[in-house]
Amino acid sequence: MPLPRLMILVIGLSIILGLIIWLINSIYRLYIQVSFTAPLLANFLIFLIMGLLGLSIYGFIYYFNLTTSRKSRKSKRRQLKLPEQKTEAAEENLKAVRRQVQQIQDKVAQKALLNRSQEIAQSLIRGELKVIVFGTGSAGKTSLVNALIGEIVGQVDATMGTTKIGETYHLKLKGISREILITDTPGILEAGIEGTERETLARQLATEADLLLFVVDNDLRQSEYEPLHILADIGKRSLLIFNKIDLYTEEEQEQIMQQLRQRVKGFIAASDVISIAANPQQFKRTTGEIMQPEPDIIPLIKRLAVVLRAEGEDLIADNILLQSQRLGEEARKIIDRQRKRQADQIIDRYQWIGAGVIAVTPLPVVDMLATAAVNAQMVVEIGKVYGCELNSDNGKDLALSLGKTLVSLGVVKGAVDLLSRVLQLNMATYLIGKVIQGVTAAYLTRIAGKSFVEYFRHDQDWGDGGITEVVQRQFQLSRKDEFIKGFVKDAIAKVVQPLTDTWEEETEELPEEFKQPPIQQKAVLEEEDDW
Repeated sequence: MPLPRLMILVIGLSIILGLIIWLINSIYRLYIQVSFTAPLLANFLIFLIMGLLGLSIYGFIYYFNLTTSRKSRKSKRRQLKLPEQKTEAAEENLKAVRRQVQQIQDKVAQKALLNRSQEIAQSLIRGELKVIVFGTGSAGKTSLVNALIGEIVGQVDATMGTTKIGETYHLKLKGISREILITDTPGILEAGIEGTERETLARQLATEADLLLFVVDNDLRQSEYEPLHILADIGKRSLLIFNKIDLYTEEEQEQIMQQLRQRVKGFIAASDVISIAANPQQFKRTTGEIMQPEPDIIPLIKRLAVVLRAEGEDLIADNILLQSQRLGEEARKIIDRQRKRQADQIIDRYQWIGAGVIAVTPLPVVDMLATAAVNAQMVVEIGKVYGCELNSDNGKDLALSLGKTLVSLGVVKGAVDLLSRVLQLNMATYLIGKVIQGVTAAYLTRIAGKSFVEYFRHDQDWGDGGITEVVQRQFQLSRKDEFIKGFVKDAIAKVVQPLTDTWEEETEELPEEFKQPPIQQKAVLEEEDDW
């Protein structure tokens, strides 16, 4: 104890002791003076003073206990508060989600995300503990819920597909003041379309759990291990429940328990692997009487109580934080797809505009082709879609940088060779020379545009591999047969056909010998010169 506090304590005790001695001495003198004349009155006065002192002491103790109990209740209320750091993070995530949702153009998706963000916010306010029972359809999930809440809440046979939707019930455990909601989910690994739909619902409910009870009736199969491991990876606190132990001998039970603990060793503690018999099988006595054993779920109830008491507040906070983060990620994906569509429209517009211009006025140098194909205005517009405001100078710098990369990597030459071969198979020979640069320009514009989409998606960062890796990856994607076929088909419709129509119009008024394609025109002129 620090010296100043020790001195204050000694001085305080000395003063209290002195006051007590003074009080006793004063009462004694009063008693002597009164007792000479009225002994009965002196005795009554002494009893009265002692009574008043007793009442004072009682009042002090009562007030002290009342104050202490209030403080303890306040401290309990404080303990019921969720961890502030996590709840604040969840609240900030929800605010960020709402800001993101405002950018979503799809009104249906926007409304759905807003509703879910409100549900998460309400869960944060209510602070309920959500326990989800998850597993195959025949593992005895409904029987487990029945045993926990002490009443029948559904069918309990082993037929697959008993629980059609997630059904939620209230559960009360001693020492836990929060409301516990326990949900019996549809079974996983069921056959058919309905089974797949129910499994999807079950997995969705599992991701929303504060605590997961994963029920099995034997050793874990691979098809059961995978969803359990995935849920553990995203941060779900889980108890692995080995049900129907009444069907096994004690030796078999121990062997299965060891196998289960070994399989989940990396993500579920051994103490969280629990064996129970939620709905033991009936048996016949020697007298012929059919007996129904009581459910053996005490180990689960004890472990459930321990976990919820010790970790309940953290489980709620962690789940709320996880739900808000997942919702934010879903909103980001929707916005990313939306931006990608907008950027693709910009790229599509600029690639065919550039193709048309260059096809009409071919450029003599391939380097110039690459530079012309990367339109600075296209860069500015793509940046705007991703929230990056660029001026024309910034756009030109980025366009020139990528244009030089296209040339240095041999992408321009590769594009010319690739499209020349493909175009020769799809159009008349006399038009190839005129449109090859235009179509190649469109192709290079697309590669450049897609590269810039990656650049802006990652907050104006080319990544570890730099601009070279991004351009090479986009070039490889654009060389795939499926893409080339579609691209050439569009090029013929948007570049070749307009040029063909223009050429036919221009040759309508010419003499017959000049209406031939360029190669035949050259032959006719050479014959005339020889003549």
